[in-house]
Amino acid sequence: MGGSERTVLVLGGRSEIGLEVAERLAAGDTDTVVLAARRPGALTAEAARVRAAGAAVDTVAFDADDLAGHRPLLDDVTARHGRIDVAVVAFGILGDQARAETDAAHAAAIVHTDYLAQVHLLTELAQVLRAQGSGTLVVYSSVAGVRVRRANYVYGSAKAGLDGFASGLADALHGTGVRLVLIRPGFVVGRMTEGMSPAPLSSTPAQVADATVRAVRRGRGNADVWVPGTLRLLFLGLRLLPRAVWRRMPR
Repeated sequence: MGGSERTVLVLGGRSEIGLEVAERLAAGDTDTVVLAARRPGALTAEAARVRAAGAAVDTVAFDADDLAGHRPLLDDVTARHGRIDVAVVAFGILGDQARAETDAAHAAAIVHTDYLAQVHLLTELAQVLRAQGSGTLVVYSSVAGVRVRRANYVYGSAKAGLDGFASGLADALHGTGVRLVLIRPGFVVGRMTEGMSPAPLSSTPAQVADATVRAVRRGRGNADVWVPGTLRLLFLGLRLLPRAVWRRMPR
């Protein structure tokens, strides 16, 4: 987009990372930020933050797990704002790994939100942006999906699937005018991980947002972004660890 993001849609309007991204884009050439969440009426504080950064704010109802509601939501946003220049897919759940190992419904709920709902929404978004002939999709994968660990294999497997899907979608979008920015953070210290011991090379929502906005505003082709960047090199080595060692790796 090169600094001309007229309408930004944040799917996951309460997401710490999504809001940090919205604030940064609002401080540039963004006219409107649309915050989408289950309870849009409860987004008063979030909307105020984005307005203070410099953009108009619209709020819309969005339930990520309601697949049938995805396309009507996107159609409503484009009807109200003309187009979607940047779509930030910022929803997800961590879940409870210990519970998921014996509670099949909980395991399925994690995978539904973190993989199936994302695949469905990204497919719909890709159609909308293709029809426009331009736009940027922002997808949040995780290093948890690069090589899935025993300590969080349910969440990690969903992220592994999402990473593969997004990588393939990026290739499918090549030449259409639509870009895909794939972000792979390590452990992010924030609301989702509250109470957990930070892993080495952790980052904050602000750091992930900085990296995201740099990639969005670069405006040239698809991008894979690791946060922090040193994780890219680290995982070149971690991929080669023997399985007996890998299964003892912490979250």
